[in-house]
Amino acid sequence: MKTVLALVGLLAVGGVQAAERTPFQIRCEDSISKTVSVLSSQQNGFTINNQLPYHALTVKAGSMDNRMETLGLTVTKGLYKVKLGGPVLQDAASGYECIAPKVDVSLNYSPVLIYVGNEFAPGTCPYKEILEHEQRHLKAYMDNLARVEKVVTEALNKRFAGQPMYAPSGTAMSALEHEISSTWFPFIQSEFDKGKIEQAKIDTPEEYARLGKTCNGEIADIIARRRR
Repeated sequence: MKTVLALVGLLAVGGVQAAERTPFQIRCEDSISKTVSVLSSQQNGFTINNQLPYHALTVKAGSMDNRMETLGLTVTKGLYKVKLGGPVLQDAASGYECIAPKVDVSLNYSPVLIYVGNEFAPGTCPYKEILEHEQRHLKAYMDNLARVEKVVTEALNKRFAGQPMYAPSGTAMSALEHEISSTWFPFIQSEFDKGKIEQAKIDTPEEYARLGKTCNGEIADIIARRRR
């Protein structure tokens, strides 16, 4: 209930601020700096696992329904964490306080694991072709990370780099934490999830057909033999 009251207080004071600044608001707005920092850290490497058969990778990828075999698979997930802080000024007369949010966001992908079906021996043409295909997925993940950093930075700057946040004394930080967890965490996750669109563009029927014909048809021959 405290968080709800804090948010109501924020809205109420914000409405007053638009009409006329009080001495307390002037003190807050003119003396407190606002800081938003969003940094991403790209994963440049990956680990290869060549132990599972392509059928197990197909099940792992959930590709059984579309009847396209998963010859290789790139596994990672978006990671994000936020550190919050910022100076707080209080006004005994009104019972309110203001905080200039300092928001530090870290974005990353978890260590990348690339599977290549164990039917395709390392060093062979099929193995190289499948690995190159999976490296396209890796690049798409890293490109998405750069996009997420840009989008999140712009959105957070628009929200926090303007005016301080106001709340009843003792509740500003909890209100900030609530906003981050309820609004910004889902926003960041949704931006990471948008990368699935580019991932899907790599795994097209045309690409699978190309892989089947490459290496003088070795990949298609191996799959055909395993189906028997």
